[in-house]
Parts: sequence; structure tokens; C-alpha cells
Amino acid sequence: MYGDTEQAAAAAAERTAFRRAEKQYKLYKPLKPKGGRARSKPGGGGGGGGGLEDLSAVVDFHALLAAGGGELPGGIGRRDVAGFDRPVFCFLDRPGFYFIPGALSIEEQCYWIRESLKTFPQPPNRTNLTALYGPIFDLLTAAKSGKILVEVGNPNDQERSEQNSDGRKSNSFKFLEDTEIQKGEVCRSTAATTLVRKLRWSTLGLQFDWSKRNYDVSLPHNKIPDLLSVLAKKMAIPAMPSGEEFKPEAAIVNYYGPSDMLGGHVDDMEADWSKPIVSISLGCKCIFLLGGKTRDEVPTAMFLRSGDIVLMAGEARECFHGVPRIFTGSDQAEISALVPQLSAEDDSFILNYIQNSRININIRQVY
Repeated sequence: MYGDTEQAAAAAAERTAFRRAEKQYKLYKPLKPKGGRARSKPGGGGGGGGGLEDLSAVVDFHALLAAGGGELPGGIGRRDVAGFDRPVFCFLDRPGFYFIPGALSIEEQCYWIRESLKTFPQPPNRTNLTALYGPIFDLLTAAKSGKILVEVGNPNDQERSEQNSDGRKSNSFKFLEDTEIQKGEVCRSTAATTLVRKLRWSTLGLQFDWSKRNYDVSLPHNKIPDLLSVLAKKMAIPAMPSGEEFKPEAAIVNYYGPSDMLGGHVDDMEADWSKPIVSISLGCKCIFLLGGKTRDEVPTAMFLRSGDIVLMAGEARECFHGVPRIFTGSDQAEISALVPQLSAEDDSFILNYIQNSRININIRQVY
């Protein structure tokens, strides 16, 4: 009986307007039937981002900005904010949603890309890798050096097999050079470069417990980095109640690979929804869907590029939203401006990563 109910709910979700939009824009990998030629699923173009799908309905705020002060399409407005020196767009039927195109300079984008890969995954910040490997220090440095994360000691040792009180595995792994691993030794190991590619999220400030879907103040944590806090306070101004200042207390950093997507959801774990989520986009361009308070409302699709910032406050906090698609490849990712800034030898690994990835930093006021 319960299985039938769950199947019915899943089937109903597949029929919603939001789900249809996700399928419309999702990147589908080519099918490779035995003995036949590769073919693409309908609705999502081919692999690699070069499909022939119709993107004419996707709102492009950069194009609107480039057009100057002409008449805006129906349903789109501009918000003039005293003392705020960047253009701000909004949707008239989605109060509390604001789009700031090109909010960050190229130099700022590169700085936050570096920080997202070097500093933000550092303990006590937790990542999706923490539960498997325990705290991992200096992951980016290890990846640049070609090191391998190896389980040390006897994996059956009771002391090493126990878990910490917060559910994380005791730290029984360390980075080694390939030459340091004994030949014929059987142990769990993963290349640091692979682990970087497996990064999906890291949490800054107050730590978010994904299993309980709430903030766990008992977990060790550092405060939000000062420069990120200053940036968030400044960018939050268009969405803040008059006379109030945004107080960054937590952030979730999402890492997207070439075929990753973020399904439709609502961010509802913070106490005060009148305060915005400040969402910073870095790296490859993506499609962002903004829906309504139910999945049955048809969402609006828009392009998000590196350096764009989105604010969601008030009623917009109740809206379903997601990312069905990122664009990779030099012709569609639109990150060529980042290349000169990341061309130094020390940045070569980061450049290689960001050419096929997207990073999203979401800063929140929890209380």
C-alpha cells in the first residue's frame, strides 16, 4: 500500500509544470545503443552543451542591460536603490526576487573561485566528503601535487572504525605521494584530483546538517570569512528592509560538474524569511528556474553567468527554484574573460576545473 502511494506521488511530481521545465532544459547525454549510432534524448540537446534545443524563452538579463534604457519585456522591472551602484532587475509577479547582472569584477570572480576550492572545503567546514573520509585538510594543494588519499592503519581496527559523535568517520586517511604507497599493499585510496571533482557542497559558518535539514550549532565552525561577509552585506541591500543590515551567519557552497543539476526546492530552514539569500554564481553559465509556491506553477527560466548575483527574500523565499543545466565548452560556458586571470602556473588546476564547472555560494542570515 505504501509503495503504491509513493509511486503515485512520484508520478504526480513528474507531471508538474516545474518538472516539465526541468526536462525541457536538462542536458541529456547521447544514447549509445548496441551496434547503432549515438542519438540524443528529446528536449535537451546533445552531450557537451551544443544541442539544438530552443532557448528563446530563457530571460537574458545581460542582453537587457546591454540594450540600455529601452522598454523592458512584460513582467520585468528595474529597482533603483539609493546608494547601490549596480543595476538591479526584478520580476513584477515575484516580490523579493532580484537579479544583479555582472555584480562581481573578473578579479573578484577569480578570487572567490580560488577560495571556494582552496579555503572553503577546509575543516572545520564540512563537505559531502566528510562522512566518508573524515576531515580532509589541504585538498586543493594535494590535487595540484598529484597526491593520493590513502586509508592508513588497519581498516578493521575498532578504534579507527568508530564514528565521531556527529556521525563523521574518524580520520584514518592521509595524503601520500604515489611513490610512498607500498607495492602490493591493499588499501582504500582515491586520487586527490578525483576528490576535487567529487566535491558537491561545503558549509561555512554555522554548519547545516543535511540529514536533519537544520543548523546544528553544536558542530565546530568558524565565522563567515570577513571579506565574504562584507560582500554579502553590500549585495543584500536591494532586498533588505529599510534601515536593517544583513547579518551573514552561514553559507552553503555548491559545486556543479558538467552534467549536474539541482532539482526544484525551497530554502526554508532559516528563521526570518524577510532576510535574503545572497547567491553568487561563478564559473560556467547555467539556466536557473524560478517558479511559484507550488510545483504546478510554470517557472521562469533565466541565464546565470559568472559574476551574477541573485537575491531571494520575503515571498520569493517560498518559491521553488533549481538549476536544470550548466553549459560547458568554450563556446557556451562564457568564461573566456576568466582565462587570463587564471593563466599563471599555480592556477592551472583551477582553470582546468572551472572550464567545466560551476560554483554557487549561498550566504544566509540564520536567526
